[in-house]
Amino acid sequence: MLLNEDQLAIRDLARRFARQRLAPSYQEREKAAVMDRDLVRELGDLGLLGVDLPEEYGGLAAPGVTAGVIAEELAYGDFNISTVQVNVSLLGAILANSGSPDLVQEWLPRMISGEKLLGICVTEPGGGSDAGNMKLRCRREGDHYVLNGEKTSITFADCADAFIVFARTGTPESGAGGITAMVVSADSPGLSRTRFNDVGSRIIGRGSVFFDNVRVPVANRLGAENQGFTHVMRGFDYSRALIALECIGCAQASLDEAFEYTKTRNAFNAPIAQYQGVTFPLVEYESQLAAVRQLSYHAIELRDAGQPHTAEAAMVKWMGPKTAFDAIHQCLLTFGHYGWTLESPHQQRMRDVMGLEIGDGTAGIMKLIVARERIGRAAVQYAKR
Repeated sequence: MLLNEDQLAIRDLARRFARQRLAPSYQEREKAAVMDRDLVRELGDLGLLGVDLPEEYGGLAAPGVTAGVIAEELAYGDFNISTVQVNVSLLGAILANSGSPDLVQEWLPRMISGEKLLGICVTEPGGGSDAGNMKLRCRREGDHYVLNGEKTSITFADCADAFIVFARTGTPESGAGGITAMVVSADSPGLSRTRFNDVGSRIIGRGSVFFDNVRVPVANRLGAENQGFTHVMRGFDYSRALIALECIGCAQASLDEAFEYTKTRNAFNAPIAQYQGVTFPLVEYESQLAAVRQLSYHAIELRDAGQPHTAEAAMVKWMGPKTAFDAIHQCLLTFGHYGWTLESPHQQRMRDVMGLEIGDGTAGIMKLIVARERIGRAAVQYAKR
């Protein structure tokens, strides 16, 4: 994939920021387990958030490929901070495409500037992959909706300023056709949240969000009533490819470090770079990462051209986290005893990318999507038997 001059300039900016500003304190931030909002604002000040969003709200109206380049570069320095950028691109697009002018103006410029952070509430305790079977109750009272229930496994649950919430306004039998989306401020009366003690990606504050008679103005609705599900599904094709690039960027950092280490570590009176048993596994993962990277950018290029890209996005969503995890694991082994310490960045990178083997769609669901795209609805019907 060839980048134009503007994309190269943005890539170099993101690369410098990631390697000079993010990488040195990657593990310290994880130990603190708190999202550094000043750092998020720095991203906004540099113009690294929402580059693919409309110019009138502070974006650059750049192609999705440009956002992908930023995601990959930021993840090289701090996988979890790159999640903020991907989140702005996904939720910003949903907001811009479906919100009223007043609602978009209220939130989108502040998301792009890094001032405000939004989360998305889709998953529920009884159904993660089965997102069309949502049970969060939503009834209308005049010019407000009233929400009751729980959302779980929510990224930024404990630090978001607002949430895009998907709730059931239709009957239980209406399935995905009875879901309405709306923006809910995190300080709304009746809204509370918890934080999970996760294996990795602790600064993103994954947790549950509870709604106890939370009142939301109808003006905060995104799109038409009972049609919210289509908005989030359309956006996920894009974000899945961005997620894959995050994982690739993170794994590339470990591979670069491992290759460099093989030149300085000696065994049997020679650098271990001379031993094929050491370098060949690294070369194999370098090759696999390159393949997933190319397919990820291809998926985004299809999206930018207005072409179908659901299958390609699903492919890289399952391949990206798995390939990255396996590659980082090999790098950890290459470093031997040091790789096995908590001081090693490889163990943290490995834990961080592993979370996206679950979040935003498991490998099983992604493969089902690809099968559906290739052989039609028969794949889904078979899965339900």
